[in-house]
Amino acid sequence: MSNEEFVTYAEKYMDAIYRIAYSWTKNSDDANDVTQDVLIQLYKTTKEFESDSHMKNWLMKVTVNRCKMIFRSPWSKLEDIENYVETLGFEEETHLDLFLAVMNLDKKYRVPLMLFYYEGYSTTEISSLLDIPEKTVSTRLFRAKGKLRDYLKEE
Repeated sequence: MSNEEFVTYAEKYMDAIYRIAYSWTKNSDDANDVTQDVLIQLYKTTKEFESDSHMKNWLMKVTVNRCKMIFRSPWSKLEDIENYVETLGFEEETHLDLFLAVMNLDKKYRVPLMLFYYEGYSTTEISSLLDIPEKTVSTRLFRAKGKLRDYLKEE
């Protein structure tokens, strides 16, 4: 892969990698580290990608695996989500409420929800990325929507 191709792909997928990493780790420093590590792996890879979607799937799989490694680390810590929210610019209050509701979900619900609704992956693709059965993905999405509905009604 040439330097120009790498820069193009890095710019195209960096935000998606960061979003998944942050939704997994809930820590901006760890999410930045994961993003950097994944992009370094992309730069070093000799793998030939069939298409952009093949590359994106590979990047998401590498991101999830790297997040799992960080999550097992004894130095892993969660940051206060309120501090991170201040760095984001939400145009509407409802978007902020939805973001906070999603980030308050347990990781097993939050990550599939982000992959499905924000990144546009199917339940089959999420199943492959997270190494869990497809029915489990569907169940987690269903439960996550119920938890979000309940949380947002309380607000």
